[in-house]
Amino acid sequence: MRTYIGRQQAVSVEDFVELALGTPVELWLGAEGETAEERAARLDAARDILADPEYSNLPDDVARIAAEVIEAHAPELFNVVPLVRPTGRRLSFRKGAAA
Repeated sequence: MRTYIGRQQAVSVEDFVELALGTPVELWLGAEGETAEERAARLDAARDILADPEYSNLPDDVARIAAEVIEAHAPELFNVVPLVRPTGRRLSFRKGAAA
């Protein structure tokens, strides 16, 4: 099955997220080993994008996408198994004189 966003095909999860948001994921998350200058430039670009009216709904879109992913994968994400308390013998301490 092929997935298209607009006229672009999403081949991987990263492609899907990038096409859905309209910006590369690395712009928001950063890249491993980036320098302080690269980080400052990336954050500047992100601020410029958020200031553009075309992307004014981007934070809401990201929250919606995150909620949809959590909902779709909730069983795996929240694989919680209740712990059973062991039912051991209770020791009773009695006061009194020994015979």
